[in-house]
Amino acid sequence: MSHVLIVDDSATDRKLAGRLLEKSGAQVRYALHGRDALDQVQHERPDIIVCDLQMPEMNGLELVEAIRADFPAIPVILMTAQGSEQIAAEALRRGAASYVPKAALAHHLAETVERILLAAEADRLHSRLMHSLVEDACTFRVANDPELIGPLVGHIQELLRCLPLQDQAERIRISVAVKHAILMADHHGNLEIPVDLAADDDEFEALVDERRMTEPYADRAVHVRAQISRHEAVFVVSHDGPPIAFDRLPRDVNLRSAEQSWLGGFVLLPAVMDDIQYSPDGCTISLFKKAIVEEPLEFAVDDE
Repeated sequence: MSHVLIVDDSATDRKLAGRLLEKSGAQVRYALHGRDALDQVQHERPDIIVCDLQMPEMNGLELVEAIRADFPAIPVILMTAQGSEQIAAEALRRGAASYVPKAALAHHLAETVERILLAAEADRLHSRLMHSLVEDACTFRVANDPELIGPLVGHIQELLRCLPLQDQAERIRISVAVKHAILMADHHGNLEIPVDLAADDDEFEALVDERRMTEPYADRAVHVRAQISRHEAVFVVSHDGPPIAFDRLPRDVNLRSAEQSWLGGFVLLPAVMDDIQYSPDGCTISLFKKAIVEEPLEFAVDDE
């Protein structure tokens, strides 16, 4: 059973989020704001934190930074209200694992919590062995089977132990970003769903399901190449379909992703990766992440 700490100054929103997660089998505790959450984490560490973005005392952005500094193994998911998408993107850059618009809690909160918890659990597996890895490169051809994406991302997450990063949370964030890149190639490349499609999440998923069973989409695959060393991780994701018209991506993608969660990858990738390159032919996405090497501590020596 997972232990979730929900942080929100709104009693109504706290109870709604709590009920949704309790239905999925989670054990839930509550905090009124960021400082209250930090006090509780000091005494009993949850598996994951779900917090509102805008709160008194300490807001969600400040809480993300504090948790990452003191408890880096605990992932934080933000709940965002309409109009706060730009701040949510900044929170992703500062270490949040993901975010869910409050308007979509009923559809996506439990699923997002489960996905991040599974990623965190996968990160704990084989840790001692993978920390000994010096370099690795692998290439996958993922057929039209979405169930294969999770295991592939889990494998990449383990390989990321080769790359010196700040903490476990950063490996999770990178692996989630790679998953989004794979889904982008699948949905907008192989399944030819326009990036500027005017559809809500239910309509989008219905179209995905329909095209997976239809030719020529069904015979296409996503190709993933990962090269990871002690210095840098490079992920190259390509697809068999026609070019993706990235130039048609809505300029207000941060705002639209609040109601169209399938656009979230376009917000997450630049927040997590050091560089993103879209090939001129529109068929390849390349992601780059350099090692994060902390500078050695300098100790002052007192003159005697």
